[in-house]
Amino acid sequence: MSAPAIDLKKPEPKPEEPQEEQGLTNDVITKYTTAGQALNTVLKKLVPEIQPGKKVLDLCVEGDKLVSEATASLYNKAKNGVKVPKGSAFPTCISVNNIVSHVSPLHSDPEIVLKDGDVVKVQVGIQIDGYAVTHAETIILGKADPVAADVVKAAYDAAQAAMRAVKAGNKNWDVTEIVDKVAKEYDCVPVQGMLSCQHEQNVTDGKKRILLNPSPELRRDHDTVTFEEGEVYGVDVLVVSGSDPKARPDESRTSVYKRANDVNYQLKMKTSRATFSEIQKKSGAFPFTLRALDDEKRSRMGVQEAVAHASDKVKSDKSIKDEELQKTISAPLRASKKKNKKAAAPAS
Repeated sequence: MSAPAIDLKKPEPKPEEPQEEQGLTNDVITKYTTAGQALNTVLKKLVPEIQPGKKVLDLCVEGDKLVSEATASLYNKAKNGVKVPKGSAFPTCISVNNIVSHVSPLHSDPEIVLKDGDVVKVQVGIQIDGYAVTHAETIILGKADPVAADVVKAAYDAAQAAMRAVKAGNKNWDVTEIVDKVAKEYDCVPVQGMLSCQHEQNVTDGKKRILLNPSPELRRDHDTVTFEEGEVYGVDVLVVSGSDPKARPDESRTSVYKRANDVNYQLKMKTSRATFSEIQKKSGAFPFTLRALDDEKRSRMGVQEAVAHASDKVKSDKSIKDEELQKTISAPLRASKKKNKKAAAPAS
């Protein structure tokens, strides 16, 4: 009698359980990539319009319009009867000179007109199915003075170094350190307390965070985290000339808001409830400008209850001298993946 095909003395091996997929799915990567391509289209049209004599309000309105146009033809096919949400992940903001960020004026705000010599920071974002891509660009109108050129070049090189430091196995403080080093090469300092956060679906301020130029108190309040494969981060680098890194409140009115998802509060005013409903429908979990809501005056009234409750064109004389930093910045953002060739099996 022939031997049995299965050893009856040993238990039959259990089938292997499928391993949890590591990193990002192809679907998520496609949505990030598509959002990035759409955002690139927006910036190619918007940036050339940023010129002396242009009004900041008009440029912000144009930027938001371009975002709507760029996303209009994307992901229109419903899945199981539900359309993929898409649109703005961050309203167009244009901040001038010493203003750090988040200027997106309302029609009732004082007029801001760009002039020759201004240092202009433009920021805008697009999301598809809650996966957000944001980008900021700094533009000097006319000829750059030496200090402005140093700042722009410092910010650009620091951002390049930071993106290369955000890799699996590194820690958030590694990024903090390398941004400090690059800024010092240009006699600049990072703006104190600027955050770069992990991105997830419908989340742009995730739990894992990178803190720039922290005070001892800020550093104590933020955990040390390790980057892992498949994570997504929005890298936000701002630097300032001189030695004072602190940003100070400006007198202008706030016009950019974001819903606090961890706060529950029963709004009492009818206007507040109507405004909140409109925010949910148009912006969801993402930052928005009151200008995007139907009635600016009503919207401003409506948010009060909730709020009360709750580089190549820039010539710098300075450059990076540190050889290690030069090597970091010149390295590719992503290592090329080479297919391993199987060795020929030895003859038996």
